[in-house]
Amino acid sequence: MVDENKLQEMQILEQRLQNSILQKQAFQMELAETNSAMKELEKSGEEVYKIVGQLMIKTQKEKVHEELLEKKKLLEVRIKSLEKQEASFSEKLEKIREELTKPAKK
Repeated sequence: MVDENKLQEMQILEQRLQNSILQKQAFQMELAETNSAMKELEKSGEEVYKIVGQLMIKTQKEKVHEELLEKKKLLEVRIKSLEKQEASFSEKLEKIREELTKPAKK
């Protein structure tokens, strides 16, 4: 007989893994946008604008570059953290699957 607790634990881990993957994908998209913004910033002149709410405000190029760089670093840390979390979930799932598929001892 299959252990109901193990099945439930496996389903929860699969949901957490899926959520982690979705979060990572969102951060990866945001990172790609940030990298793109940094490339465009390098091409721009000294006069740059930043959107704040519904306003476009003139700002210093260096300040925008620093903000984008900080955002990039933060996103990279979050992505690495989620990758570690995914690996942990996958490892736990594999162990549970092995336990559920091995023949029961009599």
